Amino acid sequence: MGIHDDHRSRLRARFLREGLNGFEDVNALELILFYAIPRKDTNVLAHRLLDRFGSFNAVLEADTHELTDVEGVGENVAALLRLIRESSRRYEAGKFPKNKKAVTDPKIAADVFRPRFVGETEEVVYALLLDAGKKEIACAELSRGVVNAAEISVRKIGELCMTRRASAVIMAHNHPGGTCAPSEEDVETTASIRRSLRLLDIELCDHLIFAGEGWCSMLQDGYLDG
Repeated sequence: MGIHDDHRSRLRARFLREGLNGFEDVNALELILFYAIPRKDTNVLAHRLLDRFGSFNAVLEADTHELTDVEGVGENVAALLRLIRESSRRYEAGKFPKNKKAVTDPKIAADVFRPRFVGETEEVVYALLLDAGKKEIACAELSRGVVNAAEISVRKIGELCMTRRASAVIMAHNHPGGTCAPSEEDVETTASIRRSLRLLDIELCDHLIFAGEGWCSMLQDGYLDG
């Protein structure tokens, strides 16, 4: 067994005993990198990633192009880091089973949407499909990485509602690095989508916007009057 193998064995054994409690960020990242780089000292690369992005969280939130710009990061490393981020998001979302009560309060809708935005660094739009009693049918991703919110397809929302027999929908999207206050474009786009869905006899009940730990309801803040 070589020196690197011995170090890996000790670090893995420590993790199995203690979890990540007590690990420095660099050691936690080094451990993760073991599984993408099987036969090499990963401590140097862990330091390089932390120096480049500034924190453990920022490394996990970096996109593929940013990661592969770092010397020593190949496809395996970038894929593993993305897998960890997206697995964490799925895990968080999975802790909230489908709501069996009517989604009649923005806070209830926020609990459904919030885990889906964990670690997101690009804009993502979701639709929560509801039945006639306002109970959850499904939560579906509508678009990703779309800078212009007007590109959200009313047709796609309509088709989802028709397919799942939904009579109402609540939308949500995030403002990465911004505030949860709706922009003029958010207001105009939401009003346009609401009018179009009415023609299909589908009610747009609310549109939630998330930023960091905060969120707002366009209904609650008076943007969906009329």
